[in-house]
Amino acid sequence: MRLRNKPWADDFMKENNHIVVGNAFDYKGKWQETFDQEQPLHLEIGSGKGQFIAGIGKQHPEYNFIGVERVKSVIVGALKKVLASEAENVRLVNEDADDLREMFGENEVDHIYLNFSDPWPKTRHEKRRLTYRTFLEQYEAILKDKGELTFKTDNRGLFEYSLASFSQYGMIIEEVSLDLHQLEDDLNVMTEYEEKFSAKGQPIYRCRTRFNK
Repeated sequence: MRLRNKPWADDFMKENNHIVVGNAFDYKGKWQETFDQEQPLHLEIGSGKGQFIAGIGKQHPEYNFIGVERVKSVIVGALKKVLASEAENVRLVNEDADDLREMFGENEVDHIYLNFSDPWPKTRHEKRRLTYRTFLEQYEAILKDKGELTFKTDNRGLFEYSLASFSQYGMIIEEVSLDLHQLEDDLNVMTEYEEKFSAKGQPIYRCRTRFNK
């Protein structure tokens, strides 16, 4: 699906530069400076329209959250949701970070969220999956020693692939759920995709894992 261009997006983000952080690569190792107070730093990679990052920011004011989304016409939707939530502990980044180590310092992040990432189902596209080992190397570098990674998807194939990838990398898997919404987890914040798929009866898969370091 082609995304519609939003000519007002640049001005809207500039008007709200207290939330959408420009020159993001300049904050490597010092992201806490962008927040009102220093708190554990949580990162969502691929924030989409922002329902998750806005919701979890409102629900957990004791953490600081950063949502990275490369598509400008999408991140402005996330910005609207963050503004509506009045969460003061959420920042957004409109960048296509090929290597997160260029944007975040070593051991700077406490928690990473991968929510409904593109499954890239064709074998020749394996290296594009966000749970492929080269991405895991990036996450390991920027996460603190006891930092966690939470992965959610509706795609059973990607979930099985990711569990195998985590295991082969030597990560410690703390939790595996094959039907997240049966857990009645009050701490779960649904994304737009999650609401859509779960309404159709599609199970949502989640795992929590951390690096063995």
